[in-house]
Amino acid sequence: MQTGPIHTILGAGGSIANALVAALSARSLPLRLVGRHPAPIPGAETRKADLTHQQETIDAVAGSSVVYLLAGLKYDHKLWAKTWPLLMDNTIEACKRAGARLVFFDNVYMYGRVRGPMTEESPYRPWSKKGEVRAAIATALANEWKAGSLTAMIARSADFYGPGAKNGIPNAMVFDPMSQGKTPMCLVSDALPHSYTYVPDAAESLVALAESESAWNQVWHLPTAPHPLTGREFITAAAEAMNRPAKYRILSRPSVKMVGWFNPIVREVYEMLYQNDSPYLFDSSKYARSFGFAGTPYAEGIRATAASYKSKP
Repeated sequence: MQTGPIHTILGAGGSIANALVAALSARSLPLRLVGRHPAPIPGAETRKADLTHQQETIDAVAGSSVVYLLAGLKYDHKLWAKTWPLLMDNTIEACKRAGARLVFFDNVYMYGRVRGPMTEESPYRPWSKKGEVRAAIATALANEWKAGSLTAMIARSADFYGPGAKNGIPNAMVFDPMSQGKTPMCLVSDALPHSYTYVPDAAESLVALAESESAWNQVWHLPTAPHPLTGREFITAAAEAMNRPAKYRILSRPSVKMVGWFNPIVREVYEMLYQNDSPYLFDSSKYARSFGFAGTPYAEGIRATAASYKSKP
């Protein structure tokens, strides 16, 4: 039976959530997994809940000390606009009633196109409908801690990759095709640097932040290796690690738009292509200064990701 403060993951089963389970379990911290259909994990409590229902969310969070909001929604801006504010409101209310602290795992959509590195101080200037939603819910959460009504933080990641990162762009567009003997792809340009957060780093740093009293009521960029690779460099390194030819194709804007006529997910990707037609630079130096870790080097992360594919049955 679990004893001690409970760490609760809202949105169990995703790539970051699974890595976070491993990080929390390694510390023998009491753990609760919440989702629509959470898979049982030895040593963890599971609770079924629909986070769009306030009472179910309140019940799922009750007794928690730290709550990690890692929920994911179908990649649809209309669904996001309707559901994300509700999810955030319900989670905030549940944490208030439980006296729990809230860690919100966020992305960088609210920044829009940034000339130079994205930092925690970058203003919210969304270039997309999904970015407008993320800006609104992040602002709502920050207003809660500024008002003193909730202890919380926002922990942001760049696009991510790594072992088990099934929704990560490099996994889906590079490692998955290579593992199947197919040609990997690159969005828009192969000549621009693009930061990627290594999933195990994201999980470990979420726990480190939650355990640090001085980290609360702030925005943090999770540790992401500096000096990001270009698309060409990333694919070349992955090909070497996967023992595959470094051949790939570039998906142009017109190609993505055309595919989007038939594929709703690709259609949603189209408005985000500004992230691929200019340098995408994610600065996590604040975390590096505070915790002494700048992120797993790309060469090491790529090798580990490739090894995870080779070890699959």
